[in-house]
Amino acid sequence: MAQLLADRRDVNFVLHEQFQLENLSQYAVFSDFNKKVIEMIVTELRNLSIKEILPTNKPGDTEGCRYESGSVSTPTGFKAAWEKLGQGGWFAPAQNVQWGGQGIPNTLNVIAQNYLFGANMSLLMVAGLNHAAGEIVETFGTEEQKKLFLRKLYSGEWSSTMQLTEAEYGSNLGDLTTSAVENPDGTYSLSGNKVFISGGDHDMTENIVHLVLARIEGAPRGSAGVSLFIAPKINDIVCTGIEEKMGLHGSPTCAMALGSKGKCRATLVGEKNKGLPIMFQMMNKARLMTSAQGLACASSAYLYALDYARNRIQGVLPGDPEKKPVQIIRHPDIRRMLLTMKAYTEGMRSFLCYIGHLEDLKTISKDAPDKAGLQGLIDILTPVAKGYVTDRAVDVCNMGIQIFGGYGYTSEFPAEQLLRDVRVTAIYEGTNGIQAIDLLSRKIAKNNSRMFMNLMDKIKEIVVGIPEDDELRELAARLEDALGVLEQAVKKLCRAVSGQDILTALAHATPLLEVTGDIVMAWMLLWRAKVAQAGLANKVKSRDKDFYQGQIQSARFFISSILPVTIGKMGSILNFSGSVIDIDDAALGGH
Repeated sequence: MAQLLADRRDVNFVLHEQFQLENLSQYAVFSDFNKKVIEMIVTELRNLSIKEILPTNKPGDTEGCRYESGSVSTPTGFKAAWEKLGQGGWFAPAQNVQWGGQGIPNTLNVIAQNYLFGANMSLLMVAGLNHAAGEIVETFGTEEQKKLFLRKLYSGEWSSTMQLTEAEYGSNLGDLTTSAVENPDGTYSLSGNKVFISGGDHDMTENIVHLVLARIEGAPRGSAGVSLFIAPKINDIVCTGIEEKMGLHGSPTCAMALGSKGKCRATLVGEKNKGLPIMFQMMNKARLMTSAQGLACASSAYLYALDYARNRIQGVLPGDPEKKPVQIIRHPDIRRMLLTMKAYTEGMRSFLCYIGHLEDLKTISKDAPDKAGLQGLIDILTPVAKGYVTDRAVDVCNMGIQIFGGYGYTSEFPAEQLLRDVRVTAIYEGTNGIQAIDLLSRKIAKNNSRMFMNLMDKIKEIVVGIPEDDELRELAARLEDALGVLEQAVKKLCRAVSGQDILTALAHATPLLEVTGDIVMAWMLLWRAKVAQAGLANKVKSRDKDFYQGQIQSARFFISSILPVTIGKMGSILNFSGSVIDIDDAALGGH
């Protein structure tokens, strides 16, 4: 039987062989999560995703959400699926058990997101904001706010939104105009309009808790004057319409009016004028969630395409004297696309689980410098995860359509919906161009590139750990060479971004993010190959032998076929062409 959403064998490989997740059970905070419990959770999660959530995906796409008189209705089955998520505790799987979370390891939560987003990205787009909003309240909220909101958010009884964007100010949150006026009782009256608010209104919960960025009357201009507020739906917050979108039809993307009747009461979260730093904690969680959406779509696209290629009979192989039609999986170009999809999907799964693993290590660590180092790795990898994983997920879903051929372009198969749904992941929660600027300007260039060098050291641990006589040594040497070129490119851009050539440096930020992502993919795939090699050393079943050999072939393909292109791209960064900046606007044409 064909796998759906995520390959269970690969999931087990990542959890138990690559990251050895059950070892965390020796620590009190994760003592409940031994291997048997982890296996039970994954089985329950897979059954819920495939049997209960996945059947709502197609209706969600075809029916979409309906807006009428200030209210939004969700597609058939969404409310029942929401209740199933609540019953399973999947609104806050990794959150604090004190407030109703499950407290599962973050590494395991990445797998949960893989299955759940793969089952219905539109539904989980709304549900997925609960845990991020809850963490903001838990970290910065008052005791009264925690008691009022946390359990209801973590249980799914209420839902949540991030109300950031305004029509005239998309990514530039410092210039927003939504206002807040302090009342005598310490609450605030909000007034303004927001756009592109995911889950801004719907019929799955009786209340929606809105986290709103606004400027207190008299506050400084720009980002230094933005505060964060929490306001329930019942407080004069109304949806004025929903967007017609390319994909995610089951997720209501709302325009919102706050305080149109003068009754939008809200309470301050954290300190006055500190809203953006607080919100960015939630944004970083949302960015990792977005990368998980990309992985989920890529994973589904690969498995659907693989199954189709194994069953679709079309064409003959050159040189076959019998001219017998074969499954398309035997055609070289189809195999090239499938192996590309496989390598990216498996590498992305390990990459995101690695970030979850860092979070888990940070949780159990009692050493402040160690925690800081782990957080530094998370910080530098977050824009790479958001930017690179979502870009490659779009590529993987696009290849999926190509493998289906003409049928992939129709709605008869899920391939075309996956491409439509995944496309927005490269745009929202900070466009991938913004992620690239963040990587270069904030995460690499600052602190003398210390975070970047720490990341390079982590990658080199795998590279130097492969002996000279090992069959993987050639792949390790190629990755080592690529690391040297990347370090040269980073040094050049870091010098430029702090000087007069800053604009030219920023023009190379996206290529830098892309090649950094390729290096991370090669690292993850080589790591997987090394683990698989150890597995092959034991007596294994033929199915396991095939799986392990597949890991080695994925690494060999990526490092031998894709990494050389990456080195060429790094060469273009080192060339440091200024054409993007130098060309006159008029010379771009269009007149």
